[in-house]
Amino acid sequence: MEPITLHTERLVLRPFEERDEAALAEACDDPDIQRYVPVPEPYTRKDAEEFVRTTCPAGWRDDTMYNFGLFTHGGELVGSMGLVRLELLRTAERQAELGFWTARAHRRKGYTAEAGRAVVEWAFTALGVERLEWVAQVENAGSHAVALRLGFVDEGIQRARIVHRGTRRDARIAALLPSDWGYGLETPYLPSRA
Repeated sequence: MEPITLHTERLVLRPFEERDEAALAEACDDPDIQRYVPVPEPYTRKDAEEFVRTTCPAGWRDDTMYNFGLFTHGGELVGSMGLVRLELLRTAERQAELGFWTARAHRRKGYTAEAGRAVVEWAFTALGVERLEWVAQVENAGSHAVALRLGFVDEGIQRARIVHRGTRRDARIAALLPSDWGYGLETPYLPSRA
């Protein structure tokens, strides 16, 4: 997949560039991000360089992760959002997972949900995603709030789903279908009557 740029009223969603490395290192060295997101601890400039110069380009090239940096129109880093676990995207399952984090100074301003609406729209209309999942540690209330704002429907708690810093943790899982946003599904869907 060729990297793309998305725009919202307040944000530009684009692939990270070398000029973003210092801001990325500063944002990801936040203990609140490290508590829930599998980033190195401490998070250094070298870690940011690896992510920007190697991990992200490889994700787009190899169709394993489509990651966006979220920036204000003035260029300030707000966070990161991407579609991950794309191994089922090009199969009959047509699935992906939405992941994100928000820099400390930009939390509780609606930026992450605003970016999420753009990425979800792109996933459903351009990529043909038919099931979009969100998974996070049960204690990650901020991420859960964003998922609910986007229309994700809670499906339960999965025991020991996430291994984070060498410890298995329970995870909340939710899903969003194109039909939740008024789009049709290419694959017929027969919901359970239970």
